[in-house]
Amino acid sequence: MHPRFITPDPTAPGEESVWDYPRPPRLERVLARVVVEFGGRIVVDTEAAWRVLETSHPPSYYLPPADIDTSLLEPAGRGSICEWKGAARYWTVAVGDRRAERVGWSYPDPTVDFRAIRDHLAFYAGPMDRCTVAGEVVTPQPGGFYGGWITSRIKGPFKGGPGTMGW
Repeated sequence: MHPRFITPDPTAPGEESVWDYPRPPRLERVLARVVVEFGGRIVVDTEAAWRVLETSHPPSYYLPPADIDTSLLEPAGRGSICEWKGAARYWTVAVGDRRAERVGWSYPDPTVDFRAIRDHLAFYAGPMDRCTVAGEVVTPQPGGFYGGWITSRIKGPFKGGPGTMGW
């Protein structure tokens, strides 16, 4: 289905529709506490995050390396390319015997518009035990390809589920 045939979910004051987000995407500072937990450990706890807003996607949150417990991270090999941000590097989170493979990604040399997130990490919410924004537990973006985080104030429909790859 072509995006012009998508009917966005209605929004109320204080809510955002992903269909109002720009393309190309925009980088925006987050003025809320963001926490990622895995294996009984805090992977990151920060009030210095950024989010990327892109049409049809819930925001992806990029977290500063200074607030990440990097002892829980391992390089995960093979990267990918984002047409907007550049070449990504992937990370595995490991706590004891628990591992979440290729669940984090970062941009060591992002494009000019995304320089502020150099070496910041984003995480897929699904494999983590818990990810929160301003104390609210997030829902992962549908499907397994994109890494957006859905909160109660973000409205779709969202790209990522079955039948949406062509949006």
